[in-house]
Parts: sequence; C-alpha cells; structure tokens
Amino acid sequence: MQGRSWFRIVSLVIGFAFLYIPIVSLIVYSFNASKLVTVWGGFSTKWYGALLQNDQILNAAWLSLRVAAISATLAVVLGTLAGMVLARFGPFKGRTLFSGLTTAPLVMPEVITGLSLLLLFVTMEQLIGWPRGRGMTTIIISHVTFTMAFVTVLVQSRLVQMDESLEEAALDLGARPWKVFFLITLPIIFPALLSGWLLAFTLSLDDLVIASFVAGPGSTTLPMVIFSKVRLGVSPDINALATILVTVVAIGVAVAGVMMTRQQKARDRDAQMALAANQQMIESLKKD
Repeated sequence: MQGRSWFRIVSLVIGFAFLYIPIVSLIVYSFNASKLVTVWGGFSTKWYGALLQNDQILNAAWLSLRVAAISATLAVVLGTLAGMVLARFGPFKGRTLFSGLTTAPLVMPEVITGLSLLLLFVTMEQLIGWPRGRGMTTIIISHVTFTMAFVTVLVQSRLVQMDESLEEAALDLGARPWKVFFLITLPIIFPALLSGWLLAFTLSLDDLVIASFVAGPGSTTLPMVIFSKVRLGVSPDINALATILVTVVAIGVAVAGVMMTRQQKARDRDAQMALAANQQMIESLKKD
C-alpha cells in the first residue's frame, strides 16, 4: 500500500510538471530583455509595452474576445434547450437522431467541421445572399455549432442528477412552468451553465482550424495571428501575450470556483435548515 501511495504521488508530480513547467518558463521569458526567447538577457517589461503598440495583435485579440463571448452565450442557450429535451422529454420519435446530431461535433475532426461549414456558407450565399462573405458572423455560427455540444452534455448530466420532486412540488403549489424553470431549475443547474459557458468561451478563443476555414480577409482571430508569427519564429511579444492570456484565464477560473463553492455551501445550508424544520414538525406531531 505504501509503494502504491508513493507511485501515485510521483506520477502526479511528474504529470503536473509536464503540464505546467512549459507555461512557467513561458511566463519567465516574457520578462526577458533579449530578443532571443531562449537566452536570458536580464529582466525587462519592454515586450509588454511593444505588445500594447501592436495594432494587429490588439485587433485580433478584441475580435477573438467578442467572438468567444457571443459564441459561448449562444451555445449556453441552445445547449440548455437541447439538454432539457434529452433529459426531460423521455423517448420520442427521432430522439436517437437528435442526440446523435447534437453530440456529433464532439467526435468530428475540426478539419471536416470547418470544411463542411465553409461549403455551407458558400452555398447559402449563392442561394439566399446570406451570409455575405466570410467574417465575424460566420466564425460565431461555426463556434456555436461545435461548442454547443459540450454545453448540452454538461446540462443533460446535471438535469439527470437533479431531483425532479422539487419542480413537481412547485407545480403542485400553482407555479407556472416558466416560473418553475427560472426560480427552481435554473439556479440548480447554474454551476453546469457556468462551466459550459467557460468551456465554450475557452474553446472558441483557442480555435484555429475551424476559424481558418470560415474567416475572411478582415476577420483574423488571435490564434491565426499567433500561428502566422510562430511559423517565422517565436518572438518575445508572443510570450507576453501568452502570459496575459494565462493570467486572465486563471483569474476567471478562480472566480468561477469561488462562486460555485459559495453556491454549494448555500444549498447545503438550505438543505440542513429544511431537514431541521422537518424534524421539528415531526416531533411536534408526535407530541400532539
């Protein structure tokens, strides 16, 4: 047992080191004064100043953030509806086909997804004149298409684990279905929605393959700019950009974790109060 414990600890340390040592080295070299990213030339923050003066990177970053935020929001809305259908509507005609179409982007190669969406947009433009050209709109539609599948899986799994008696009790007390959804169902599945939004935002912000197919000349995303620069060699301003992205993502994950922890504590506290109230009611009934 002791040998197994040490083996697990060593494996865990090696795994985390393999994942995070390259990120730490990237952050360290973002403060390198030398133009050579592998040679330390002293501490300096000049590359962050150079990054803020690079209009190409700033415009691409702003476009990627807008696309990611809009795509994640739409993916949460559509994924929640799809998850509700799969979790609550029971067997219906076409359920297997609907489930397969919803989760297909999870296993579909991104090259196939990007190529098929490009052909779809070209055909739609020829038939109905929309979308006119490729740009931000086509990127958003494409990102919603493949990120919605991840949100659907998260919401469906959360709804399956949810106690339906809470909703049934609210309906028996006269609440409307829409009111039950917004006051009962939505707060309970909110951690899954938040996780789905963060996952969809990250996938959209990180996407390179699909965006390369559906982006136009004036809609270059941040991953596309970074990839074009890396092919000519990594520059220190790219390290600075990566450091900023890592910091923003870490802060977002930390905030989401704190919010989910507080909500879980609040639910546990409410459950304990409800259990204590039920016990007091039972004891009073016994005395009577």
